[in-house]
Amino acid sequence: MSNPSSDADFLIPKTNKLSLSTKLAYGAGDLGPAITANISVFFLLIFFTNVAGIPIGLAGSILLIGKVWDAVNDPIVGLLTDKTQSRRWGRRLPWLLYGAIPFGVFFFLQWIVPPFANDRTAQVSGLFWYYVAIALLSQVFYTVVNLPYTAMTPELTQDYDERTSLNSFRFGFSIGGSVLSLILAQIIFASVSDRAMQYVVLAAVCTVISVLSLYWCVFGTRKRVLAFEAKRIELPQTPSIPIGEQLRIVFTNVPFLFVIGIYLCSWLAVQLTASIIPYFVVNWMGLAESNVPTVLIGVQGTALAMLFVWTNLSKRFGKKAVYFMGMGLWIIAQIGLYFIQPNQIGLLYVLAIMAGVGVSTAYLIPWSMIPDVIELDELQTGQRREGIFYAFMVFLQKLGLALGLFLVGQTLQASGFKEAVQGQGLPIQPDSAIQAIRFGVGPLPMVFLICGLILAYFYPLTREVHAGILLKLKEKQSANES
Repeated sequence: MSNPSSDADFLIPKTNKLSLSTKLAYGAGDLGPAITANISVFFLLIFFTNVAGIPIGLAGSILLIGKVWDAVNDPIVGLLTDKTQSRRWGRRLPWLLYGAIPFGVFFFLQWIVPPFANDRTAQVSGLFWYYVAIALLSQVFYTVVNLPYTAMTPELTQDYDERTSLNSFRFGFSIGGSVLSLILAQIIFASVSDRAMQYVVLAAVCTVISVLSLYWCVFGTRKRVLAFEAKRIELPQTPSIPIGEQLRIVFTNVPFLFVIGIYLCSWLAVQLTASIIPYFVVNWMGLAESNVPTVLIGVQGTALAMLFVWTNLSKRFGKKAVYFMGMGLWIIAQIGLYFIQPNQIGLLYVLAIMAGVGVSTAYLIPWSMIPDVIELDELQTGQRREGIFYAFMVFLQKLGLALGLFLVGQTLQASGFKEAVQGQGLPIQPDSAIQAIRFGVGPLPMVFLICGLILAYFYPLTREVHAGILLKLKEKQSANES
């Protein structure tokens, strides 16, 4: 059989081990989405209220609309990537190649404050619909580059521990990108006096880095991806299953449902805390806005440093044990954030470091579980459908997150939170809004973390179970080839 790439001169990999260059290139693919997502999570809500001057209830609605649409288009893109055929680039890489530049452009446009009528009502209405339109387009292209990228993991290696290592590189770049974005924010916020221009400059720099990192991933993993495609094409192909039946199989895969729940709980805690922490630092701790990136670097920097520690511990103790260790420390940190007082600045940084230890497991463990679930499905159905599994995992996570952020926005609105007016200083928040901010940064995320621990305790796919699945898959493939 001919090679699927007419200009690729390589052998099909005989080992599941990956080269350092492949791991680095794969990790780089999450740098762009991580930087843009991190800046959006930490600063977009406060940008809407404190720079654009949009009431927080409407700002929460913009995030809701964008995230719901993001969730809706995920399954569509996932199915399309599974069906994509390209002899030159494979199934996943064309999406990254052609989607990188539009992804960067629409990310940048959401940090512009366009001029509208001087009338306050017309101004708020115009800004609302502008940001809704940009959110819809931005989320489409985020999915176009990020979903095919995440579905590449099981195509690069089938080794249980090598996948954990691969994901450690991915999330090393992811958390590293988050830290880099916060360092850039700190430098730019300190160097640029105009608040609106601060975000424009930050968005421009992050856009360039994001696009270039996606191209690094495309060209750095292409050889390995096409080698997998060659091997996949040579194997006997079973008839495709109707979409309704595929969905039934996805949602009757019990381990998959556990992973969805674990991921949803972990990331609700991450995203809710991240969205509210800027308000917490400024309005409760009494620090300047320029101190917000420093606190966030404490969280993300620790998460980055701990990522490779957790990877090694996972090989020794297993994924579930590592998840429990990290979540335990994180829960203690969330409790501390609720009780901390404005004069306890040193304790704030200690709690940020403790939270970072747990946040790293939220990055690493759920995504390391998904490829194992995909192999179980392949054993049961005879098909590899990475796209649909990754799509629906992210679909449910984004849907839950969208609702969570919307409710936070509405709660702060009901508590009397005051948005800024363009050209004026930041308003003083009432006590009711301060209490809502404290609750949102402490007890609420803690509830989700506890739910995630309960689900992780009952997760059924251990290393031994996964080894049995791979053994049965090899036996089936050997029987098909003979």
